[in-house]
Amino acid sequence: FGQGCREALDFALQLGSTWGMSTKDVEGYAGHAEIGDSDKLVMALGHLDVVPVSDGWKHEPFGAEIDGDYIYSRGAVDDKGPTMAAFYAIRALKETDAKLPARLRMVFGCNEESGFKCVERYFKTEEAPTYGIAPDSGWPLFNAEKGIANIILNAPFPKGRLSIIEIEGGSRPNIVIDRCSLVLDFDPTLKDEIEEKIADYWDKNVTAVVEGRRVVVTSTGKAAHGSTPFLGDSAYTRAMRFALAIAPPEQHAEYQAWLAVGHPGGVGLSIDGRDLPSAELTANLGVVRSSAHTAILTVNVRYPVTWKGTDVRDKAAAHLERDGFGWTVDQFDDSKPLFFPADREPVLTILEAYRAETGDLSEPKSMGGGTYARAVPNTVSVGTGWEGDGPAHENDERIHVSHPLKMAKIYAHILYRLAQLARE
Repeated sequence: FGQGCREALDFALQLGSTWGMSTKDVEGYAGHAEIGDSDKLVMALGHLDVVPVSDGWKHEPFGAEIDGDYIYSRGAVDDKGPTMAAFYAIRALKETDAKLPARLRMVFGCNEESGFKCVERYFKTEEAPTYGIAPDSGWPLFNAEKGIANIILNAPFPKGRLSIIEIEGGSRPNIVIDRCSLVLDFDPTLKDEIEEKIADYWDKNVTAVVEGRRVVVTSTGKAAHGSTPFLGDSAYTRAMRFALAIAPPEQHAEYQAWLAVGHPGGVGLSIDGRDLPSAELTANLGVVRSSAHTAILTVNVRYPVTWKGTDVRDKAAAHLERDGFGWTVDQFDDSKPLFFPADREPVLTILEAYRAETGDLSEPKSMGGGTYARAVPNTVSVGTGWEGDGPAHENDERIHVSHPLKMAKIYAHILYRLAQLARE
């Protein structure tokens, strides 16, 4: 998955060997470091890959700079800090000669952010855990992870007095678009009106320049994790809002459809809704690219745990057909939801260990993010930091210098308790 991931995996496996653990490299897809010799296996899974870095960082994204009480780096919270804390937790249990009726294994994946191909390959040859944790969410744990689907849309460019020539934005489906470029072609009869609207346009994050019969538009927003698009600011939405503002009346409906597909609740595709265990569906239009006379748009959807992904796909397809603008669903991929009832293992044991360590009586939560837990049997995700840390996928991601050790102590307690549970 690239030189950076290769070097990170080599570093992690070498560290495990130095600490006296048995290690294995699974063809560069993933690897692990392990202690113990039981037939039972308790696992912690972390990922070494990260999402891309955009402009706007105040600190070197891969410098791990300490500024005040925080370490700044891409992956500090998601989830290199937690991964190393879990790794040290296993080392601590080894060094203190803890009585462990199960092996403890730290798994390092290299493709969590863009497809889970790492764990798919890993579990073709490696055993599944008796119990596991993925330190990649929030405290105390997340027993419900929404389904994650990517809906790839084919959208013919509008044709009329205002038409789209080119549109580009976004780097990954699971990141809110923070830069977008749009080129529009207009009928000469609209020139005076367009220039007047550009001069008076309210959004200072949108720049529009008339070049002959074209308007070249650039917009900026704010990146955020695709599971919480409402915490970001979509540059695509800003660009399409401008396009709608200058569109002639006969094209308003079509440009409204282009704008609405970026709605963070999925309203623009008629896929909005909620359930009790996991609340509302979220939708993030994360990538848009021009292709001939069409645009290819990827909408990253986090749907409620009691829903089926195929129903989401069918609702979107039906909506597009009703709209009548020629849009189609070209591709759909789906990662099914995860849901562990709060009154079953391993949720109960993890809660007991966390509460004993912290005194915090918080209940399990649900989220729109996806972790390795959804791909590994008997595994749930647990917390990665506290107030002031993060945010994941945003500029200047950070973690407090005291938090890795605090996490390592909690992880060690959880893993120790899960090892006891595995024996039962």
